[in-house]
Amino acid sequence: MKITAMKTSLLWPALAALALSGCSVGHTEYSRTAMQHVDMSVTGIPTVLGMGILGTTIPLTPEYSLTAAHVAKTAVQRVKAYHPYCDVAIIYHKNSPETLAKFRSGAIGEPIKMYGYSFISAMPVESSGVNLARTAITNKWNKKPCMAMASNAGVVQGMSGGAVYNADQTIGGVIVGYSHEISNVRSKKVILKDVSLYIPYGDFKKWLESNLGQTQNATPDHA
Repeated sequence: MKITAMKTSLLWPALAALALSGCSVGHTEYSRTAMQHVDMSVTGIPTVLGMGILGTTIPLTPEYSLTAAHVAKTAVQRVKAYHPYCDVAIIYHKNSPETLAKFRSGAIGEPIKMYGYSFISAMPVESSGVNLARTAITNKWNKKPCMAMASNAGVVQGMSGGAVYNADQTIGGVIVGYSHEISNVRSKKVILKDVSLYIPYGDFKKWLESNLGQTQNATPDHA
């Protein structure tokens, strides 16, 4: 799978493998806070971050939730919309009447937290890290011009479809996978190791707004 990584303003042609198996990268821990941000989604076949029966979803509105497209494909909930080229989908899901998610695109170097459910324990977990680089993914679920963000926050099987939160408590993106290394195509030099990958809000903002009609939920990005 070909990946092009970009750190700050530098463009790197790179090659990485989006993990389809294995336990995790980085550190995760049990989190009661995660239950306030995400829900568990039961699935029936293996997914990118889970070799079994669960993924994670993010409450959007009282009627809808956001998740990874590969989780939505096998989830018990009906799908409202798939993103045309990113691993993101909206599903029908009954949430609290007060649910109204707020989003903001994060920048490279910004701190983040990831929330999801562990396939191993079926418990809510979280991790902390920073945004490291933008990365283009080409696989079944991600096509050009979709761009992912690589971070050093930990992920474990089952967190796929979970939420990435910025420090101001806005949602920065949707967790989609991890890579054990990202290498420069020309030099073969390893640029990053053991990174989590998520689709940042900026890459699905217009699609989300067109499907929900809720532009007021977006917090202005930093200049």
